[in-house]
Amino acid sequence: MSNEKNPAAPAANAPSPNFLRAIVENDLAAGTHVREGLPPVITRFPPEPNGYLHIGHAKSICVNFGLARDYQGRCNLRFDDTNPAKEEQEYVDTIIDSVKWLGFSWEQQGESHLYYASDYFERLYLMAEYLITAGYAYVDSQSADDIKKNRGNFGTPGVNSPFRARTPEESLAMFRDMKAGKYKDGEHILRIKMAADSMASPNMTNRDPAIYRIRHAHHHRTGDAWCIYPMYDFTHPISDALENITHSVCTLEFQDHRPFYDWLLATLSEGGFFKLPVPRQYEFARLNLTYVVTSKRKLREMVDEGIVTGWDDPRMPTIVGLRRRGYTPEAIQLFCERIGVSKADGWIDMSTLEGCLRDDLDPKAPRATAVLRPLKLIIDNFPEGESVECSSPVHPHFPERGLRTFPITRELWIEQDDFMEVPSKGYFRYFPPIGDAPGSRVRLRHGYVTECTGVDKDADGNITAVHVKYFEDSKSGTEGSNTYKVKGNIHWVSAATALEAEVRLYDRLFTEAQPDAGGRDWKPFLNPNALEVVTAYLEPGMSAAEPDQRFQFERHGYFVADRVDSTPGKPVFNRVTTLKDSWVK
Repeated sequence: MSNEKNPAAPAANAPSPNFLRAIVENDLAAGTHVREGLPPVITRFPPEPNGYLHIGHAKSICVNFGLARDYQGRCNLRFDDTNPAKEEQEYVDTIIDSVKWLGFSWEQQGESHLYYASDYFERLYLMAEYLITAGYAYVDSQSADDIKKNRGNFGTPGVNSPFRARTPEESLAMFRDMKAGKYKDGEHILRIKMAADSMASPNMTNRDPAIYRIRHAHHHRTGDAWCIYPMYDFTHPISDALENITHSVCTLEFQDHRPFYDWLLATLSEGGFFKLPVPRQYEFARLNLTYVVTSKRKLREMVDEGIVTGWDDPRMPTIVGLRRRGYTPEAIQLFCERIGVSKADGWIDMSTLEGCLRDDLDPKAPRATAVLRPLKLIIDNFPEGESVECSSPVHPHFPERGLRTFPITRELWIEQDDFMEVPSKGYFRYFPPIGDAPGSRVRLRHGYVTECTGVDKDADGNITAVHVKYFEDSKSGTEGSNTYKVKGNIHWVSAATALEAEVRLYDRLFTEAQPDAGGRDWKPFLNPNALEVVTAYLEPGMSAAEPDQRFQFERHGYFVADRVDSTPGKPVFNRVTTLKDSWVK
């Protein structure tokens, strides 16, 4: 079951070495961040509350919380809530829930380390005023188009704003008027000049970065108290410093932002706002996973256009989607540990994630029998109205978990592909008598050996039932049953007692490994077979399955009772993954 302890759980294994661990260990050895009353390692996970977390965020969560856990430190959860136009409490709530579900906590010794950038708005504003008075910041009144044009490009240096020479006094007065709501959105912004020739910097991020913009929008926490909001590049390093972060770990796209990060904290330290040492930023390669897209914009587009049923659609790479699909926190942690941490971008195949899921579920999941594409089987010589109890291990490798029981009756359900009217070479399941040769003999797993005697067909020639006879002395586990030597062995359920259930067969959302590579349109690569819904028949004990309970449907794969649509006595099942990689070319 899903809550049973997995003997192969990642927490039981020593973490793999990587360059981030080497940095932390060197800092610990040197005493770089020894501060009274604080742990020597403090990391943070700083999501923007403008969408649902996805599998890429899961890697960042595991890296940051994992470093803190393994070096007796702590990891803060901090929301970068500086863009009220795109942020909602719904996103805050789901992020909190997802981090908890993955198995991590920001609480330490009864103290919560959950923070919001909006908690720092007043201090951020005062630091911005200091940068203006110190001559490092100015109010720019260019239009957005002019700012973009004058910024230049990688081959062309930028052009100084005509407002760059504004005096600190004039910029300060204008900045205070911006705060007082005297200007419209986009009328002015506050920019930083790191050096006299910043607009010629080969690093585009250093070309007078904006740190405050006007935005008359209601904030989900501060309401209408502010109409100017700090930019991420300004907020992030200051928030890190205010929270005493030691190792600010982020993905490679922020590598070009590190010079400004360092400059800003060094400048504010000179101004007396922070004591040394200040946080340092380190970058690692983001997770690029095949057969998914992780762009928040594209994920939102799928939801808005009805391509999927919502953020928690089991085909989605969101954490809520993976959770509803039936993934376990341990499987995702194991995946993040296996793929490691590097400085170079690369692609991880979806099969690696699915392999971690199978490794985690195999020792946990109790077994069950399910017929997904049913065909009626009639045992003509079995007494009508009678039944015989059969049994099978709850888990074949853990006999201490006991047995599950189910009846065999005159009419059963078998899989459609367990019968072939004209058998191919090497086919050992049911086929009818051919000429003078008898029909095939097949063992009903945990039951009797049977021999196919014929079929029923409808007016269109479709097979509606298979007829067999059984051998009463062939029941599995009874004396004499071994005298029957048959190659075919199939699963089945009693038609009289089976649970009829909706089963959703989920597959990968895209047919191409990199559906949006090079900025191309990803929609033509949507997999039309990513969801198939079937009416299946399950062994009767499955009616007791609880939401989020996982099973291995023998022969078919791993399945979970849907956490949303399952009701008492009437579970709905999602296929989590097949028993083996079905995408191997």
